[in-house]
Formats: sequence, structure tokens, C-alpha cells
Amino acid sequence: QVQLVESGGGLVQAGGSLRLSCAASGLTFRTNVMGWFRQAPGKERECVASISWSGGATYYADSVTGRFTISRDNAKKMMYLQMNSLKLEDTAIYYCAARPSASMLGVTTAGNYAYWGQGTQVTVSS
Repeated sequence: QVQLVESGGGLVQAGGSLRLSCAASGLTFRTNVMGWFRQAPGKERECVASISWSGGATYYADSVTGRFTISRDNAKKMMYLQMNSLKLEDTAIYYCAARPSASMLGVTTAGNYAYWGQGTQVTVSS
């Protein structure tokens, strides 16, 4: 049974930092493209960042480029999202997702991911 478990969310002031973690089990982690999505109230789920199986290729949404960093540790079956200079508009539920594919094509499309975590709330206050 595949499980993705996010942690590290919380309440932070604007300008602060958080580090999200995603622990994976039940899948061959190193063969999956991994992604972080977020969904704010009343908005569609959007891809924040994605990373190839080797970590050699990454994608970032324009809104987070230069502030967020995605990384993974295949030996530990972990993925991370370092979030710096947080803004009010970063408030959302953040989801970890896994895609059993070596291709980075279509990484921004939620439907291309087979497995999802339950999400972790990130709230940025002024």
C-alpha cells in the first residue's frame, strides 16, 4: 500500500520560512517523479514544484521561483520543500504527490500523479 505523509506545515509570519517533508512508503521511490501541489480555499490545486527521479531536473511555478527549493533523498524515500520569504498568498494546504514515470512532461497536471498525501496546512500571517 502506497503512503505519502506530509509534515512540517504550520503558522508562520510573512517573510518567514518553513520546510515541508514527505515520507514515502510502499512504492519504488526512486522511479517516481515527485511533486508538491497546493490548494487554497476556492482555488484549484496547483503544482508548486516538481523533481525528477534523480533530482537532476526540477520545475517551479513562477510564483515561488527563487523562494522555494524542492529536493529529494532517494535512500530515505523522502522529499522536501524549503519555503523561504513566505507570503500571505502562499497560504494553502500543501500536498505531496508521486508519479510513476521518468518523464517530466506534464508535471504540472494533477491528474498525471497516481499517489497523493493527505496534505499539510501552511498558514502565513501578516
